[in-house]
Amino acid sequence: MPDDRLIVALDVPDALSGLRLADALGDSVSFYKVGLGMLTGGGLALARELKDERGKRVFLDMKLFDIGATVEAAVRGLARFDLDFLTVHGDPHVVRAAVQGAAGSVTKILAVTILTSLDRSDLDDALIRDGDVASLVEERAARALSAGAHGVIASPQEAARIRALPEATGKFIVTPGVRPAGAALGDQKRVETPAAALRAGADHIVVGRPVWQAADPRSAAQAILAEMP
Repeated sequence: MPDDRLIVALDVPDALSGLRLADALGDSVSFYKVGLGMLTGGGLALARELKDERGKRVFLDMKLFDIGATVEAAVRGLARFDLDFLTVHGDPHVVRAAVQGAAGSVTKILAVTILTSLDRSDLDDALIRDGDVASLVEERAARALSAGAHGVIASPQEAARIRALPEATGKFIVTPGVRPAGAALGDQKRVETPAAALRAGADHIVVGRPVWQAADPRSAAQAILAEMP
């Protein structure tokens, strides 16, 4: 039985490339992330193919943000496809609208706290209030969970602080910014290894480039699984 704690990000150009990668990974991976970069390359069709025809779990990473009515309508439409996870920005008004839109479906709403590619200087550029990144992530997570989110997206470095929150009881913590030992960081800034992320309290880890850029993606995925406690 594949370990669905590993989510492989299909950050490839189009749906056909995604299906080829899924074929290469075979039964070693059961959970996939389809992100915004795939939207014009058949991303939703890929998500449905993986879910309906291949029996995979699917995380649709759209990071929705808009006024409440628009978010609710968008989520209601996407939730018809019975996708497992869908991301929205962690602002409470967005989360409340998304949860309403997903009502009655199997889709779980995950709230993005602060992107794992950002550090304090990036937040300064965006006029985000003072405070260390980990504390801001913790506070955003608590507010999003209180607003009804089924879980949050945060870097592995904040997972333990979020897991300790009363609001996090029974909720998902999903961590991108995971890199196997020795892998290049790419554009990520707040990273940990798969084992460290899971020990810190993550339920799922998201890994992209170390798998799909590998000469042998299946072996790369299996190596990551072997690192997981």
